[in-house]
Amino acid sequence: MDLHWIDTTIFIIYFIALLAIGFYFYRSNKSDEDYYVGGRGLSAGHIGLSVVATDVGGGFSIGLGGLGFSIGIAGSWMLFTGLLGAWLSAVYLIPKVYPIARKKKLLSFPQAVEHYYTKDVALAAGIISLIGYVGFSSSQILAGAKLASATFPTAITLEQAVWAMGVVAVLYTVFGGIKAVIYTDTVQWIILLTGLVGIGLPMGYFFIGGIEGIQAALPSEMLSLGNITVSQIINWFITIVPIWFVGMTLYQRIYSAKDEKTAIRAWRIAGVFEYPFMAFMGVLLGMFAKVAYFQGAFAEAGFSVATMDTNPLDNEMGLPLLLRTMLPVGLMGLMLSAYFSAIMSTADSCLMAASGNLMTDVIGRFKKKIASNLVLSQVLTFVIGAFAILLALKMQNVLELMLYSYAFMVSGLFVPVVAMLIVKNPSPLAALTAMIGGGTTTLVLILLQKMDNLKLPFGLDANLFGISVSILLFFIIHFAVPKGERAK
Repeated sequence: MDLHWIDTTIFIIYFIALLAIGFYFYRSNKSDEDYYVGGRGLSAGHIGLSVVATDVGGGFSIGLGGLGFSIGIAGSWMLFTGLLGAWLSAVYLIPKVYPIARKKKLLSFPQAVEHYYTKDVALAAGIISLIGYVGFSSSQILAGAKLASATFPTAITLEQAVWAMGVVAVLYTVFGGIKAVIYTDTVQWIILLTGLVGIGLPMGYFFIGGIEGIQAALPSEMLSLGNITVSQIINWFITIVPIWFVGMTLYQRIYSAKDEKTAIRAWRIAGVFEYPFMAFMGVLLGMFAKVAYFQGAFAEAGFSVATMDTNPLDNEMGLPLLLRTMLPVGLMGLMLSAYFSAIMSTADSCLMAASGNLMTDVIGRFKKKIASNLVLSQVLTFVIGAFAILLALKMQNVLELMLYSYAFMVSGLFVPVVAMLIVKNPSPLAALTAMIGGGTTTLVLILLQKMDNLKLPFGLDANLFGISVSILLFFIIHFAVPKGERAK
């Protein structure tokens, strides 16, 4: 099935609009403060929608579809952790960080870390955040590519789709900065919500025969919120909730709010949109895809129950195949634009985060005179985007790549951040050791799982062990260092 010229036209108009927004804000960016935090005057509505668009994005959109396909409605619990993370950070993080950011004109997450610790700790935080967001950017580009190549296998290959997705996302982000990112996020979220509610869910429901089709095709456990293990809930909680306290994309949006109340209101908006709205819409579409698969709707594409042993269907490919099979001309272009909106809204934010880390926290640490160079900021965003595209070409699983990136950042950064919020005069040496020890532990365990098939106890995530090591190291060193030697 090739893309009809009507769908192609809709799709092209959508991409041109994104590029136009980027070029529009290119003219209004006069400084690094404009480029990275939007001049610190944005509203709760724009920031809130941008936050949820960034956090849910393509990885969770495609990933939630994969969870719905594999375990059913219980997959929605993954985004319940997003609701918890958003509201907890609104209560505990924003009131502590925003006044400091406003007073000191902070641009990045590691600069907040430096306020409580030292420049060396901030540098380590910047490097960890940079590595994590490069991987996260790649996961979003890969999500878009999988969607496009699965929907139109004769029109575009996975590799071609990676390049197409990456180039567009990189270009409008390079030119427009955070304003382009936040305003396109708002538009993209509205498009996604409209596409899911107005097109995807109702058409998918009737395509598979409604509730009768679901009950006939799926086992009863897929319709239960309890169809999940305790270890999986723990893994999601320990990986996703902490990202709300260490995510560079989120700090940039806190700083961009016009006041503290605006930032808190934006986080509350984001939490509600994550759960229940996106959580259930994503897994329901994945479940519809599973029903369609059992009904033989994907046989023409080479996937059927009869061939599942010799040609198994990737869980994350079920949703794109459903869209390809059920949508008529015109609606296909609109729905694809909706999903690409989710993907692009996260990819652009992650590129901005990685660029900000490299420019402000790494290069700026050694070359302060060029740390506010707008042109260099744009060049670095382009370079990071190009590397993210190359990384996406080497990976296969969207949700896996995304959660690995999350895990590396969380295990290295979460404990020192919580300590700076609740511990009086925390030790910089303890923070630095906890960052390195926690991040390294998680990374080593992930590599051993992939290369040597290491099985962790009770099916728990490597991130849990990394955070445990980080906690242990922090408090051992914090209490070992005399208070008089903890000065910054």
